[in-house]
Amino acid sequence: MATKTSSEIIKDGLWTNNPALVQVLGLCPLLAVTSTVVNAIGLGIATLLVLVGSNLSVSLIRNFVSESVRLPAFVMIIASFVTCAELLMQAFTYELYQILGIFIPLIVTNCTILGRADAFASKNPPLPAALDGAMMGLGFLLVLIVLGGMRELLGQGTLFADMHLLLGPIASDWVIRPFEHYPDMLFMVLPPGAFVGLGLLIALKNGIDQRLKERKLAAGPAQVETGNKRVRVTGSIS
Repeated sequence: MATKTSSEIIKDGLWTNNPALVQVLGLCPLLAVTSTVVNAIGLGIATLLVLVGSNLSVSLIRNFVSESVRLPAFVMIIASFVTCAELLMQAFTYELYQILGIFIPLIVTNCTILGRADAFASKNPPLPAALDGAMMGLGFLLVLIVLGGMRELLGQGTLFADMHLLLGPIASDWVIRPFEHYPDMLFMVLPPGAFVGLGLLIALKNGIDQRLKERKLAAGPAQVETGNKRVRVTGSIS
């Protein structure tokens, strides 16, 4: 398998193959904890760190693990990094850890992490693997933040409420209230609001992709050489 370039890895993680909007993986925590921005950031950072650590570790041992124990070894590595993230949150952001609850240890079962370990990290050198983990984690984090901001703003009329749970007293007055006397929209902070919000984000991404495709086609079709020569089209799937 040909190694992707750094720009391709970055584009894949942030947009083309975004784990939340394209692969549609990790939906359980994505939908469950994004009622506020602070919850989204807390889970997103934990997932990002686990992705980078697990991808790097899997890449380092990829030539020393037999096929029969490959997946169990990957799960053990992921579980180790999740335990580290859980202990760090207990030590430094305990109240936020209590709010996120079971969704921190459940990072072990996140299909995004195991999928990247098996599909990319186990077949590529350490640096590309670590970059892939960072970009996939960052793409997931950005979707969490956007969805959390949408739900918090529409549901409670605030942004960045309770940021002190993550950043300490320095962020206690970061809360933004764009609307005075905003009537809370309970629907958006409940599970149905999460599904609606994610659906809107996926539709927005698909719409942008379609618009870019149309502009590319309108810019001019690719020139195809005509004549007696046969045209051969090749490609690769990664």
